[in-house]
Parts: sequence; structure tokens; C-alpha cells
Amino acid sequence: MPRLYNYAYEILSEEIKKLSKEDLTGEIGQKIVMKRLEKLRMQSGEPVKLEELRPLIIDQYPTFSEKVLKQAVKENHPAGKTILFQLGGLAALGVAGLVWVANLPYPMIRRPVASVAPMVLLPSYISMDRNYREAIAKTEQADQLINKATSSADINLGSERVAEAQKHLDGLPVWFLGYYPQRYCTFFSCSWQFTVDEFERARKRVGQIEARAFQEKNAQKLLTEAEKTITTAKQQYEQATTPTDKQQAIADWQAAIDKLEQIPPTTLAGKMVKPKLAATKRDFQKEAGLAEGSKRSFTFMQVAKQFGMQAAIAAQNGPHPEQQWQVVASLWEQAINQLKKIPGDNPAYLEAQTKLGEYQVNLANVKMRLQAQKESKIAFKEAKNLIADWQRYAVDDTSNRGILANKIQLIINQLENIKPGTTYYKEAQELLIFAKNKQKSFSGI
Repeated sequence: MPRLYNYAYEILSEEIKKLSKEDLTGEIGQKIVMKRLEKLRMQSGEPVKLEELRPLIIDQYPTFSEKVLKQAVKENHPAGKTILFQLGGLAALGVAGLVWVANLPYPMIRRPVASVAPMVLLPSYISMDRNYREAIAKTEQADQLINKATSSADINLGSERVAEAQKHLDGLPVWFLGYYPQRYCTFFSCSWQFTVDEFERARKRVGQIEARAFQEKNAQKLLTEAEKTITTAKQQYEQATTPTDKQQAIADWQAAIDKLEQIPPTTLAGKMVKPKLAATKRDFQKEAGLAEGSKRSFTFMQVAKQFGMQAAIAAQNGPHPEQQWQVVASLWEQAINQLKKIPGDNPAYLEAQTKLGEYQVNLANVKMRLQAQKESKIAFKEAKNLIADWQRYAVDDTSNRGILANKIQLIINQLENIKPGTTYYKEAQELLIFAKNKQKSFSGI
């Protein structure tokens, strides 16, 4: 029969869950205590007593209700059976059965047996000796493996050893140690004090090692996850084709570094990651700087393209007056200035230089159109002045045809200086036709 029945286990479990929400022991303490109770459920033997059950819980939950402990012990029996019925059934098994009953961990049985026939308790002494020695040995092994671990394999093996040590400690009838340690040492010539205090110290030490093992495993898990995330983030960063993808990879990379920094420095994982962390941060800062530079260059490129687009739109449907060409030239200059901000070590530099050459050609064309507009303006103004002067001569002195013909030639010369593609060209051509016709009329006289 199990040492801890389901109903009693449920009573204790409910109280532990309630305390875990309030107690600083939290998840680690809960796991430790529940593991101990599970072992009692798996063990065969006498139902656990209050004196044995209390220490299994109190070291992790000092405020655990004594009332709940007593209730669990009271309800710790199979339905429909009583201790008297069990003893009555065992009595029929003969001598072997009597020895087994005598070795049950009940003070009411063992005390009189130990007084009159201590040899009958030899199986109990042998079991106690084996469990004690194994518990001490396994605890020492677990301590060495976990507190002086050199790899995750040591931690895993140490966890197994501490679980075995706890199992052997659970196999010791604690209440018996306080009654008859001298009997035990009489039979086995022990040179150590196998007492309740020693047992409590051993169990406390096992609990500490269990907690350390739990912490070490969590740290190892954190390290593995962080290293995996860093590797993935690096690959995503290298394969990213857009600044947005690069920024996401950088963010994942930073999150993984933050996780590495959360690893307790006293753990094996913390000691392992310490020399790697500086190099990881250095690589991250380098790549993050490149990514930030790439992002800025991408912004410069986009802004330059926007200026270029606006310049192209403003240049459409010409010819334009001088002020319009000045606006177009200014837009191209701003686009060029944005491209010049992209450094030579940036991945976008080649594209920027290609665009720069294109935009500089466009700016040169606009400046030529602007210059043509300016020159045409001057020529057109001079032509208009000459026409006004010619008109005065034609009205005042029509007999002096030589002067009029000379002025017509000067008008033609100025009008021919007006460039195509300017706002003055169309009107200049109309005036030019008029002037040439006048010139022909003078030549024919």
C-alpha cells in the first residue's frame, strides 16, 4: 500500500498551491515539496505519520497549517480498511509476516520489539543503514556535480543524483532515529551520530541542491534560447533585403542579448556566457550601426527621389519663365545634396552615385534653359526697343529709308538671338516674319 493516499495528497496539494501564491518560495519550493509528496505516493509501506510529514513541508513553507497536516494524516488511509483489519490479515502470514509487521515504522510496534527482540528489527536497521549511506553519497555527488559543474551534462547528472538522495532520505523512518540511535549503532558499530538533527541537515542540504539544480537548468535553458535567437537574427540580418527587415532582425538580436544579461552570473551558464557577451555586443553594435546608417541612407535616397520627382513635374509643359526654371533648378540641387550625404562605405552608395550623375545632368539642362531664358529676355527687350524706335522713324521721316532698313536689320539680329524653348520664342518668330517682310519691301524699292 502507498505511504500517502490520494485523498491526503490532494489535501496537502491544495494548501501548497494556496501558499505558493503568497509565499516567496514560489515555484521552486512548490516543485520541491510536490516531488517529495509524489515519492511518498510511489513508496510502499506504512502510511506517513505527522512527525515525518511535517519536516518534508515546513522547510519550504514555514507557515504551513498544522491543522491541514493533521487532517491529511487523519485521512491518509484506504477506504473501507482499518489498521486493525490489516494487522489481523498479516497475523495469518506466519513468522515471515510477524517479522514484516515488526519492521513496520510504527513506534507502538517497534518500541516493544526493540526492547525484547531487537534482532527482529534487523531488516529495518539494514534498510536504514543502506538508505543513510546512499543518501549521503548521492548528496555529495550531486553537490560536486552541480556546484562545480563544467557542462550541462554535469548539471543533468547532478539533478538525477539529488533526486536519488532525496529518495533514500525519504526511506528513513525519521521518528525512529530519536528513539533508538544507540541500538542502531550497537548493531552496526557506527562512528557517526545518526540523529534527527543530522537527518534534518541532510534534507535541508538536499533541498538547497535541488533549488540550485533548478536554477542551473533554467539558466542553461535561457542560454540555449538566447544563442539560438542570436544565430537566427544574424541569418535574418544577412538575408534582409529592406531596411525594415534589417531593423526587425536587429530588434530580435537585441532581445537575445538582453536575455543573456539576465542569466545569473553565479551559474555555470552565467560563467560560460561572460566571455562571449562582450564579443556578441561588439558584433551587434557594429551591425546595428551599419543598419542605422543604411536606414539613414535609405531615407536620404527616398528624399532625393521626392525632390527629383517634384523637379521633373515642375519642368513639364514648358516653356517656363525665368522664376519657374529657378524653382526647378533649386529642386534638383536639393535632390543632389541628399544623395551626397550617403557615405562611401554604405551599401546604397553605388545606387546613390548613379542617381547623382543623372540628377546633375538634369540640373545642367535646367541651368542651360534658365540661361537661355535670361538671354532671350534681354534680346527680346532690346528688339522691342528697336521696334519702338523704328516705328518712330517710320512715322517722323519716311524718306530716310536707309536708316529704316538699318534699324530693321538690327531688329532681325536681336530677334534671331532669342532661343527656342523660351517663353519669348513664339512671339519673337512672329515679329521676325514681320521684320523680314519689311526688309524685303525696302530692298525692292
